[in-house]
Amino acid sequence: MPLFDRKDKSRYATFTRRTMLMGGGVTAVLTALGIRLYQLQIVDAEEYMTRAEENRVNKRLIAPLRGRILDRFGTELASNRRNYRVLLIPEQVSGGVEKALDTVGRIIQLTPHDRERILRDIASNKKFVPATVAENLTWEEFSEVNLHLPYLSGIVPDVGQTRDYPYGDVLSHVLGYVASVSEKDMQNDPDPMLSLPGFRIGKRGIEKAYDSAVRGTAGTDNVEVNAYGRVIRELGRDPGTPGADVYLTIDNDLQRYAAARMGDESAAMVVMDITNGDVLALVSTPGFDPNLFNVGIKDAQWKALTTDDHTPLINKAISGTYPPGSTFKPINALSALEAGAIDENFTVDCTGSLPFGNYVFHCWQHHGHGRMNVHTAIQHSCDIFFYEVARRLGIDALEAGAHRVGLGQLTHIEIPGEASGIVPGRAWKLAKFGTPWAPGDTLNAGIGQGYVTASPIQLATAAARIASGNAVVPRITRVVGKATQPRPELKRLDVSDKSLQIVQAGMSAALNEPGGTAYNWRITQPGLEMAGKTGTAQVHHISKEERASGGRSTDAFEMKLPWKLREHALFMAFAPISLPRYSAAIILEHGSTLAHPHVQIVRDTLLYAQMRQTAMLPTAYPTNAAELYVKPEGVRS
Repeated sequence: MPLFDRKDKSRYATFTRRTMLMGGGVTAVLTALGIRLYQLQIVDAEEYMTRAEENRVNKRLIAPLRGRILDRFGTELASNRRNYRVLLIPEQVSGGVEKALDTVGRIIQLTPHDRERILRDIASNKKFVPATVAENLTWEEFSEVNLHLPYLSGIVPDVGQTRDYPYGDVLSHVLGYVASVSEKDMQNDPDPMLSLPGFRIGKRGIEKAYDSAVRGTAGTDNVEVNAYGRVIRELGRDPGTPGADVYLTIDNDLQRYAAARMGDESAAMVVMDITNGDVLALVSTPGFDPNLFNVGIKDAQWKALTTDDHTPLINKAISGTYPPGSTFKPINALSALEAGAIDENFTVDCTGSLPFGNYVFHCWQHHGHGRMNVHTAIQHSCDIFFYEVARRLGIDALEAGAHRVGLGQLTHIEIPGEASGIVPGRAWKLAKFGTPWAPGDTLNAGIGQGYVTASPIQLATAAARIASGNAVVPRITRVVGKATQPRPELKRLDVSDKSLQIVQAGMSAALNEPGGTAYNWRITQPGLEMAGKTGTAQVHHISKEERASGGRSTDAFEMKLPWKLREHALFMAFAPISLPRYSAAIILEHGSTLAHPHVQIVRDTLLYAQMRQTAMLPTAYPTNAAELYVKPEGVRS
């Protein structure tokens, strides 16, 4: 009998084919796996090792120290201080987060708003990520937390850095402040540091103007993390580059003195170095404490600042614009002298009124000043004289003359928010109101009323230009990092020395000759005398009844008016007369009285500045107007 029949041979062949097919499939699969493994482990090994390392090692940004802001002598005006704070790690809390907050709330005050913020931060992060409970604690509060730490599960005391403004409101409008980053800030600035918790950026003043330089460059903290992102250990740290220090032209002692003299008045004053444009003091009162915005301003504090009728949040020195009133008269006179509309012998008989068309223009002196020339008109501040001068000069030349001394245009001081003011003209009025210029508009402009407005920084600039004959440009920044900030080239004004001398003499007479509008408040120390011009700006129309009674020129009448309706008091000056070194301008909102407190404030401030620098005053202007303002020995920083 055969070992295999035909039927058995067929079954064997079928089995063999199936075995070969299955073996081939397995071989193909194994081959593909081998190729893939080769690609992963040999060809792409470096790439995947890098990815694995990135999953294991995490780079976290570190905010660097913010650069300091200092005055011209190195006194720190904005610096960094220790920030005592308390953190909470949710996963380490026993008994629940709410209970932990109740417990720590017995030691430090936590408002409902604080608790809401803390719970929101915890909910949006992993349980091992610390949440800030409170920061900017006093040392006493921080110490008490540490004392009770054994009973505070999950609570971690921590010491960081935060911005500090040691002089509070004295420099608030110069420095500005830092505050938390908003969504709009992040949209406009790609810097990844803005996403760091608690990061602050400059919001106003110098802090905002030089924020990118003062901010510094972020550091990195290399940490090993697990698959859940929990930090296992720190592998290395790069602290980054601290921000650049900024040195200002401000003299902190002079700034503090001026602020103290101004008190709580709604006012602003600027003091400049005529030789180079350095702003030595820039004060706007009342101010505000910039530390409030750094630590988090409360609703009640914000409401108090925004509802105060003295507007503490507005920098009146550069953003406030006011009718300059009679401080504009020397500018009118200089423009007319240069244009040839008048000369030093030109006179006007002031009878107290000037009929013009269908209107009668009046002088502040109800019964008139009599015969006036340029010198006596500035000395006595005669309105009628300057009405006539403006009429002869015309608005076109008056507009050009005002622009020449710095009015109606930005000074480009480095602090953000400057207003340009208005020097009106034909084109301006047509564009603004759609009506042509009227002759009466020219007369109003001639005494600094009507449409004319200016800021204290512009008036201080105008006084510096009249005193020196140079196109002085104010600046407030000296050095950023290691880079000295360039000064604009000091150019000569396109005016004659004779015209300047006539106007300067008239401004000197206003303070130093009997009958001058500020004679009673002059500087009497020999060699330190100042020249200047007072101004009063109306804030509402004077009625016929008020003018007939003459009552508007008395303090008793002004004091009966609501504060908002009282006249503004202005003054611009320069000193010493023999070789002008300082210019100043002040606005005292609704503060016009016969006692001239605004003149007294400028007098005392310029006297203080000069007496500190008497030994340093040059006998002649240097050819390069280099740094002259050297701190005397014995004067504290």
